[in-house]
Amino acid sequence: MPATSRPTLAYKPKQGEIPTNPGVYRFRDRDGRVLYVGKAKNLRARLSNYFAPLHTLHERTRRMVTTAASVEWTVVASDVDSLQLEYMWIKEFDPPFNVRYRDDKSYPFMAITLADEAPRVIVTRNHRIPGAKYFGPYPKVWAVHDTIDLMIRVFPIRTCSDASYKKAMQTGRPCFPGQIGRCGGPCSMKVTIEEHRAIVDDFVAFMAGGDQRFTRELSARMREASVAMDYEAAAVYRDRLQAIDAVLNKSALVLAPDTNADLFGIAQDELAATVQHFVIRGGRVRGVRATTIEKELDISPTELVDQVIQRTYGDASAADIPKQVLVPVLPDDAAELEDWLRNRRGKNVSIQVAQRGRKADLMRTATLNAQQALMLHKTRRTSDYVARTQALTDLQEALGLTEAPLRIECFDVSHLGGTNVVASMVVFEDGLPRKDQYRSFSVAETTDDTDSIHQVLTRRIAYLDRPEEQEEIPDAAALATEDGEVVTTARRKPRFAYRPQLLVVDGGKPQVEAAARALREAGHEEIALCGIAKRLEEVWLPGEEYPVILPRTSEALYLLQRLRDEAHRFAITHQRRRRRKDIQSVLAEVPGLGDARIKALLRHFGSVTALRGATTEQISELPGVGPKLAAAIRGHLSNE
Repeated sequence: MPATSRPTLAYKPKQGEIPTNPGVYRFRDRDGRVLYVGKAKNLRARLSNYFAPLHTLHERTRRMVTTAASVEWTVVASDVDSLQLEYMWIKEFDPPFNVRYRDDKSYPFMAITLADEAPRVIVTRNHRIPGAKYFGPYPKVWAVHDTIDLMIRVFPIRTCSDASYKKAMQTGRPCFPGQIGRCGGPCSMKVTIEEHRAIVDDFVAFMAGGDQRFTRELSARMREASVAMDYEAAAVYRDRLQAIDAVLNKSALVLAPDTNADLFGIAQDELAATVQHFVIRGGRVRGVRATTIEKELDISPTELVDQVIQRTYGDASAADIPKQVLVPVLPDDAAELEDWLRNRRGKNVSIQVAQRGRKADLMRTATLNAQQALMLHKTRRTSDYVARTQALTDLQEALGLTEAPLRIECFDVSHLGGTNVVASMVVFEDGLPRKDQYRSFSVAETTDDTDSIHQVLTRRIAYLDRPEEQEEIPDAAALATEDGEVVTTARRKPRFAYRPQLLVVDGGKPQVEAAARALREAGHEEIALCGIAKRLEEVWLPGEEYPVILPRTSEALYLLQRLRDEAHRFAITHQRRRRRKDIQSVLAEVPGLGDARIKALLRHFGSVTALRGATTEQISELPGVGPKLAAAIRGHLSNE
């Protein structure tokens, strides 16, 4: 299937060339980048929709097919296999025209670190702690702390830090939280590691389903203690029962007590969608997550539900997949999705539409929340899509480009008095930042900013000509085609894989010419280039004597300013991170402290850690360092 010019769609497959089997298809641009991945039960029927007359296509669909230069497909044995392959390819290629997910915020979770010798309960926003069991998300941090405070009264498990635990186990003295009754781990010297593990298991079991057996057991023990006139023990059980009631009352019983389900309320318009995900365990809402979806192509409600389910459970553990998934509309391939989820969970999973009763009431609540979130999103971003489109169009016209720059990379150089030189690369796609593709560079030796720009651009452009590095997915992920052929997918190692349509450098004519020289030497003069100078916000092009002056109200100028400012912010962040590690650079900023005294300080204390931990009095003991200078050193190190 040849790649040809975009406007004529000459890459359209010939009549009868597309099979009618189930499979997965990919649209690519002229550089081979995957723009869109989709699946179909009938490839011919689905793909023919994309090659209808251009004027009949949705605006963003038309933009995708005219940006593409080729289309390819893979036939698989079943609809379930096409679903699995689609998910893997979307994850691998991150196509810009597939829906983009953005959580409205970083939610706090309760995590139990089950991989530790003595697991502890913590509040975290990091959802990738190895071996941890998570509960939530919670709307506020204080809500997690309140729940933990109540839970450890019933299930006293470890809450102290790893350092406190290690010290307590080595010395045989309880950790400080254990001394005040705030830690129930082995470090409190009250339980063994095995006994603590049993309490942790009960903690997890209760949080996973609000298991009523704990209430029954504690009630029975309280009655037994009361009959035996052991009123002190009875009071302990009473307090634990009250703590359990407080935890349960924080989340009202919304469905039957044995219900474990995830419910998705969805609201959408032409440009975006919002999802309210209610995590229901033991009939109670244990967590709520809000997600915003940017839609580049117009997709139906059933397709959106399909994508939401894939995205939610694609990397989920078996324990995080519930027995029921409640959705507003049933996706077209609901049966295949159920098979896929069953394979991942190891047990049956049903996908249902909440039509009546308490489930329908909860769906209405979730949908109302989603509608309100979409309204808020629209008020904040009403003009964003229009503004971004206008900005890219203005840039295309102002810089004389043949197409609007879908991918823009901006570079900035930062240094500290000519030393500790670093550079940043930020990436904007379709006018929006792609922070996962930001990169930073260290420049070991350089003469000035133009030399730094030349070095960094040379290093970045070199990646365009490197062969693709791939690693095969394990055989367990392989899929069989209709002919029995094994289809595998390759995951790309992180690299600068995609060719930008526009490079932006922070600076005027000298910086632009240095960047142009790097492009020329690398043989990539086809990539557009410009620079934005801070003084008058002038836009410089290579080889031009005079700058391009964009109107102050121009969306294009605003986009270039955002790019420049983001690159500057990212460079400064990287430099500060390096400076914290480079103690000599930090000490060099202290007035009155020269190279000789810096070396003497490091030689005297033996390590950076020892110097950072030294008091003002200890620092002043060094010959030539008086109390005033010692205080300045101590204060400067404390601020870093």
